[in-house]
Formats: sequence, structure tokens, C-alpha cells
Amino acid sequence: MAAGNLRDIKRRIKSIDSTAHITNAMKLVSSAKLRRAKATYEKVDKYLYLIQQSIEDVFKKASDIPDEYTKVKAHVNRTCYIIITGNRGLCGGFNSSVIRRALYEMQKEAHEEDREDPVLVTIGLKGKEFFSKRGYDIESEYLSPPEDISFVGTQAGSKPIVDMYREDKIDKIVLIYNRYVDSFRQEVSVKTLLPFVYAQAESETKTERKYIEYEPSMEEVLNYLIPKYVEVMIYGAMIESATSEHAARRMAMENASESAKDMIAQLNLSFNQARQAAITNEISEVVRGSEALK
Repeated sequence: MAAGNLRDIKRRIKSIDSTAHITNAMKLVSSAKLRRAKATYEKVDKYLYLIQQSIEDVFKKASDIPDEYTKVKAHVNRTCYIIITGNRGLCGGFNSSVIRRALYEMQKEAHEEDREDPVLVTIGLKGKEFFSKRGYDIESEYLSPPEDISFVGTQAGSKPIVDMYREDKIDKIVLIYNRYVDSFRQEVSVKTLLPFVYAQAESETKTERKYIEYEPSMEEVLNYLIPKYVEVMIYGAMIESATSEHAARRMAMENASESAKDMIAQLNLSFNQARQAAITNEISEVVRGSEALK
């Protein structure tokens, strides 16, 4: 009985040790991918900042701004949600946190009257699988691995969304993804891309806004800048989400490796205790046998 118990413990130690080697290797891979993703994200973040500044300069200095992209409607009939998740698991609550927040936002709007079903754009396999199984209308999907994210692909995917907004098929575009805070923390972010809301500073006056002219027209400038803004925001969110995913997976694999070490230490203790008990039992049997011969 004791020998069988020892074999079971040794088998479990060997199995957990193999798992620890795998999780440790995955942690190292995620660490390398995280470094590359962070470098890319830092470059994109600077470009995104320039685009945002350009659009805000238009709003600050223009005297007559068309409300096609800026008018917030009193009642939103249909919202497009762009939901960014990962393609794989083993990253803690990375995917589930985004999905839960997307469901919360949609259910919050579902209580309003005259609401149409939301339009979903899923980036990542986990989000696509979850919402498609539950019958949601998925307008488009992007399932390439985070390492293969390209700005050209983002442009092709974002143009139909902007066109739907221009044609009044949707009234609002909301982006939901995991924001990268640091290597140990990621937060779900919800951003409204359109209508574009610009908060005018209190120090701004109308005299500061009325002397700027744009050629060929203000409408043409915005028709270029706003779609570019949406493209860069989505691309930046994809890069940031990929960075967050690698960080979350690295942390999850590190925690798994530490847990495996703790389990192995506990099993080694149990193995030593069981072996000591077996040895003590054998000694007791020898002593009893020798006593019986006397």
C-alpha cells in the first residue's frame, strides 16, 4: 500500500515538474514578445498623439465646424462596438474582463427604448467565438495573431465602420480593449471614437478661433482627419492590447510556475513523510518478527 502511494506521489511530482518547464518556457517567450510589443506601442503612441493634436487644433481654431462627426445625438439608435481580445487563452482574466465589460455596456444600452441590436466588430478569436455563439450580429472580424498586426489591415477594417457612421447606419462607435498600464497591471478601457468629443478649455475664446481658414474646406480637412483618427486609434488599441496580452500571459505563466514549485515542494514533503512511515513500518515488522522468534 505504501509503495503504491509513493509511486503515485513520484508520478505527480514528475507530471507537475514537466508542466513547470512548459509554463516557464512560455513565460520566457511572452517576455520576449512583450519587449517587442512595447517598443512598437511606444512608436505608435507618439504618432497617435500627433493625430489627436492635429484634430484638436482644428476644433480649437476653426470658426465653423461641421457637426457630422461631432454632434452627439440625444438618442442613439444603434451602436457599433469594436471589441479587442486575444486569440489564445492562458493569460489570466485578460479576455474575460473585456468580454464582461462589453456585455455590461451593451446591456446598459439595451434598457433604452427604440434600441436596435448593436453591431459588433471583433478583433481576436476569443471575442469572436463568445459573441457568435450567442447570436450577436458580427459585422466584421480580424483574427490575425497580434504579432502580425499591420496598419494597412487596420485601414481596410476601419473604413467600412466610418462609412456606416457617415451613412447613419450607426450613431456611435465605441472601442473596448485592455489598456496597458505596466507589466503587472492592465485595465479595460472604453473609448467613444465617434462622435468626436472635444472639451474646449476655459481659457479659449472665440477670438482665438475665427482667423484660421482651411483649404480646400473645413469639411475636406475633417473628412481626411477623422477617418485617419479612427484608423490610428484602432491600430493603437490593437498594439496596446497585444502588449497587455503578452504582459498578462507572462504574469500568468510566472504565477503558474511558482504554484508548480510550491506543489512540488509539498509533494516532496509528502513523499518523504510516506517513505519515512514505510521505513518505520518495516523496522517495526522486523522487530516484531525477531521478538516472536525469542
